[in-house]
Amino acid sequence: MLGLNYKLRELEEKGKRINISVVGAGQMGKGMVSQIMLMKGVTPSAVVDINLESAKDAYLSAGVSEDNIAVANSVAEANKYMEQGKFIVTQDSEIASKCNLVDVAIDATGVPEVGAKVAIDAINNKKHIVMLNVETDVCIGPILKKLADNAGVVYTGSAGDEPGAVKELYDFADSMGFDVNVVGKGKNNKLDFDCNPDTVKEEAIRRGVSPHMLTSFKDGTKTMVELTCMSNATGYLPDIRGSHGASAVVKDLPELFRLKSEGGILTRNKTVEFVNGVAPGVFVIVSSKLPAVRAEMEYLSMGKGPNYVLYRPYHLCSLETPLSAVRCVLDQQSTIVPIGGPVSEVITLAKIDLKAGQTLDGIGGYTVYGTIESAKIAKEINAVPLGLINRKTLLKVNVKKGEVITYDMIDLDGSSLVVQLRALQDRFF
Repeated sequence: MLGLNYKLRELEEKGKRINISVVGAGQMGKGMVSQIMLMKGVTPSAVVDINLESAKDAYLSAGVSEDNIAVANSVAEANKYMEQGKFIVTQDSEIASKCNLVDVAIDATGVPEVGAKVAIDAINNKKHIVMLNVETDVCIGPILKKLADNAGVVYTGSAGDEPGAVKELYDFADSMGFDVNVVGKGKNNKLDFDCNPDTVKEEAIRRGVSPHMLTSFKDGTKTMVELTCMSNATGYLPDIRGSHGASAVVKDLPELFRLKSEGGILTRNKTVEFVNGVAPGVFVIVSSKLPAVRAEMEYLSMGKGPNYVLYRPYHLCSLETPLSAVRCVLDQQSTIVPIGGPVSEVITLAKIDLKAGQTLDGIGGYTVYGTIESAKIAKEINAVPLGLINRKTLLKVNVKKGEVITYDMIDLDGSSLVVQLRALQDRFF
């Protein structure tokens, strides 16, 4: 990120601005719009949400007067208003990617189907795409990146989200020549595999978040999605299905994440992990073979080794996302992307006993949740990626609580864009 402030200041001085569209005006999208308004050389030109009042509120909260906000129902209307300097609100996600003046689209919905639509529209219209939607990325990120590369635009995950934040630490340590043994994140919600939008509703209202979002946090699915994104961007694997999920404080991490033969919990290095007790931070565990390096690390109060923790005690979520958008436009660089085909998958497990003939729901719902597994094992057991499950997914057999749901147990929704893109991805990777 070094130097972006100077580049943005130069844009501003030249009277130029990067035009960003934001899809999703929930908690994350709303904060993002306000943050963009504070930046030089950048404008949140359009906000898309199924609730127009939420889209308007994102601008009003950022200090935009109502007179400068225009409702657009078509790309042509949006183009006209944008050329007049108006801020666009709309329910039509295509406007985010098809307006002439938009440089980069950001999806902040967390809904796989919406993320797929926004990404494909952006790529087809030669717009860069930033996914603050890890749920889509871990399911079809490899094919989206391939299509974006072919179109000459940047596809990327988001700075500030935990995968993007840990990837910055990983890149820093890897470029210095350290051996990076573990990449990971903290978790601040106690795991409750049985929770659903009804059981968390009161807490969700109190915290001002969606019950489905909070459910995905508390049942562990969101953490599994984030670890899978880290895995697919680094090639690192979960040491065990679901990762260890140990409880610790930062100073304990170097000893905790040693091999079992050395007194730690790992059967191998180059793993992805989450830890209860270090949230909201992200970390990497590094080591060095050379005694002079180890001596200097000890001198610098990094510990006696052989492992050391590099810890970032914060991630600013959607407030950092605009930096990824800026890097797309100014530097043609991504923040975090899959390195190829899937390394890990978020596989689907039954949250309750399920009966043949019923339909499932998806992330943050009542019927299923997700956990991380290596892509190799997921393929061997025929496990269904959680991002493919929606309310039209039909269960063909009875499934016990905690059981992995496999492709032969269900009929997927063939009309789903995510399902179609995943089928294409499976042909290439």
